Amino acid sequence: MDEHREEFGVEPICRVLREHGIQIAPSTYYEARSRRPSKRHVRDAELVALIEAERRRQKLIARFGARKMWLHLRGKGHDVARCTIERLYREHGWVGALRLKKVRTTIGDPAAERPSDLVDRQFWASRPNQLWVADFTYVATWSGTVYVAFIFDVFSRRIVGWRAATKMTTDLVLDTL
Repeated sequence: MDEHREEFGVEPICRVLREHGIQIAPSTYYEARSRRPSKRHVRDAELVALIEAERRRQKLIARFGARKMWLHLRGKGHDVARCTIERLYREHGWVGALRLKKVRTTIGDPAAERPSDLVDRQFWASRPNQLWVADFTYVATWSGTVYVAFIFDVFSRRIVGWRAATKMTTDLVLDTL
């Protein structure tokens, strides 16, 4: 209403809103504009200033999520509810450090023909080198994602071949063999 008040006036805006099922009296609008801020609004402003100051103070704290910020403020002697910190984080669009997005190593083709299960899901062997099982996965490290392909002997449960690389390629899997 504040944006269009000068152009249209408060009463006509309220009339149009009433026609669309939203009942707002002009007196309600004027009373809301002149009302003093609530205790919650004042407290929220204080907490926002406190959180912003803490986030500016250290880069590590800037990566805190709502829970860690709540614990940090409680540790500094500020009596504040966790749900209040969560609400303020949502309202201001603050987020903590996010875990990395999960890497997808296989994108299946639903139209492709599936090879038959040659071992009928029986992963056991009576002698070495009778059955080998292969897998391909990834490991998240501080410097990035590392893709790992390995083959192990079902009888001895020993890895008989493996390869690691920073890129997910067909050669990575073939080199493992």
